Order: sequence, then structure tokens, then C-alpha cells
Amino acid sequence: MLLALTQLAVLASGQQLTIQDEGGKQTVLARADIEALPRLKVTTGASSSSATFEGVSLNSVLEKAGVGLGETMKGKRMASYLLVEAADGYRVVFALPEIDPAFGDKRVILAFLKDGKPLDAKEGPYRIVVFDEKRMARWVRQVTTLKIIAAP
Repeated sequence: MLLALTQLAVLASGQQLTIQDEGGKQTVLARADIEALPRLKVTTGASSSSATFEGVSLNSVLEKAGVGLGETMKGKRMASYLLVEAADGYRVVFALPEIDPAFGDKRVILAFLKDGKPLDAKEGPYRIVVFDEKRMARWVRQVTTLKIIAAP
């Protein structure tokens, strides 16, 4: 029984996402918190090898965690960036204005479903999907942490 509870705790923690703001304050969102946000679907690839990802906009996840976008994006904050970290140590960067809808139309999604099914252990529980990028180098699998960092 204790082993089963421990396994459930590990599984539940694997469904959490940590967001850290510029000041170092951390917010942990559970899967239910993320799934409660407005959903988006994106179909990628050629028709013979296409996949449909479903999730939420990355900016809505940041806003849910208290990261200000829109009108607060001015001055020194224009040099802030988002560091996305994965379970395997892979990391990528997005300029914060790059993912702010007040600045452009870039669609960056935190996906949790692929073709209607939860992402498998190799990809999930969360994956970054960047709709308009030619290379998938910033399509981070197994996302664990989002950190906002002010450039020095």
C-alpha cells in the first residue's frame, strides 16, 4: 500500500509544472490548473505524417503563474527571456516579447495531448510546440520548468 501511494505521488509530481518569475518566486501548476486554461489545437507536418497537438498557449500558462505580459512589457523587461527546461536537461530560450500576443502572432503551445491522447513518456507530460518554426529544435519534450530571466 505504501509503495502504491509513493508511486502515485511520483506520478502526480510528474504532472506538475514549475514557473519561476524574474524575482525567483516559484509557482507550481498542477495538470488540472493547466487543463483549465483555454485550449488550442495545432496540426503540424505534411498530410501523410501530420499530428494534432492540443494544449494551452504558453503565454496563458505564464499569466496564470503571475508573469505579467502585455502592458507590463516595456523598459528593462524587454530584455527578459523565458528559459524552458526539460527532464533530460535540454534547454531552450524564447525572448519574452516573442511569445507575448501584444507584440506578435507567434503561436507557442504547451501541449499535453497528441492526436487526442496524452503524450507518452518520451514526449510528455508537456511539450512545447512552436507552430511556425521550420526546425523543431525548440519543441522541447518533457518540459518541467519555465524560468523568466532578466538579461544582465
